[in-house]
Amino acid sequence: MASKSNPFTFLQQVRSETAKVTWPSRRETMISTIMVLVMVVFASVFFFAADQLIGWILGYVLHAGN
Repeated sequence: MASKSNPFTFLQQVRSETAKVTWPSRRETMISTIMVLVMVVFASVFFFAADQLIGWILGYVLHAGN
């Protein structure tokens, strides 16, 4: 079982651990954000095109029997 700790001690430990974190620079954050947005656009275009193609093929196959 976990032992109960003092809230003050807990906050000291949190501050200590937070100080160990290596935070990204503003430039690294901007580059990562732009990369994510570019990939989202590419994925959106790809899945839109795939959906349209599959819809067209299914429409062609299903209407071919008429």
